[in-house]
Amino acid sequence: MSSTTHREVVITTDPNLPTIQIVREFDAPPAAVFRAHAEPELVKRWLGPRGLTMDIKHWEAVTGGAYRYSHRDDNGEYRFYGSFHEVRPGERIVQTFTFEGYPDAVALETIFFEDLGDNRTRLRSLTVFDTIENRDGAVASGMASGVDEGYQQLDELLAS
Repeated sequence: MSSTTHREVVITTDPNLPTIQIVREFDAPPAAVFRAHAEPELVKRWLGPRGLTMDIKHWEAVTGGAYRYSHRDDNGEYRFYGSFHEVRPGERIVQTFTFEGYPDAVALETIFFEDLGDNRTRLRSLTVFDTIENRDGAVASGMASGVDEGYQQLDELLAS
């Protein structure tokens, strides 16, 4: 029987800036962690909290590409979309992120994939919102538990 290590996710907000920073380490090389963010059939297996069903309408993780997906549970459907501004395989992804329920709250997210050696990766993301209120709304939505559960599922995917 194998076990999967779940590392701590660190989520930081600055009271004076409309940002969220997320840091998380994975027991896999940057190319594998990047691939799990870029290939739709892999994204579908880990993105979001457990208990949600993900449907990807479009996912083109290339510079100038776009995405659109939804999550469903017994309470309803939650739709998201955005554009991939810049995609550098194994290094970083810069994308916009919009929840259709709050279309005026577009965020810009940069995800960095840092090689720690020994087949380990530190993922760092910085999300910039247009206002502190929109940032606080994202935090209040249960984002932290969703990110943590999603990354636990990513650990499991990377270990398989």
